[in-house]
Amino acid sequence: MAKKITSAEELSKLRDEFKKGLELRTGSKDITVTVHMGTCGITAGARDVLMELADALASASRSDVTIKQSGCLGWCELEPMITLRDQTGKEYCYGELDANRVRQIVRQHILGGQPVQEFLAKT
Repeated sequence: MAKKITSAEELSKLRDEFKKGLELRTGSKDITVTVHMGTCGITAGARDVLMELADALASASRSDVTIKQSGCLGWCELEPMITLRDQTGKEYCYGELDANRVRQIVRQHILGGQPVQEFLAKT
């Protein structure tokens, strides 16, 4: 059951949280991360990947990253997957992800600018 809002302050706080989440999914930013959320991805843990990615970016206070969702990329055996498009427009597909790998991708690739070679999808 949803929490009942009992004051203007609570409503304002809820609005601010919603706006912060919306900013992650919209606008033109330097980096775009697409979480592949087809049935195969969801079954393999894409929801957890999406949540970990959002949490890691929020903790790093990165406002130049957009998180998007899409369907299956066609490499179901590599799910859960993300595609990261950097400032130059180059895309990197990461596969077989879990929370630890997502945190490392955020630290090393998004924050540090160095792709995590061992997690790149080999197709």
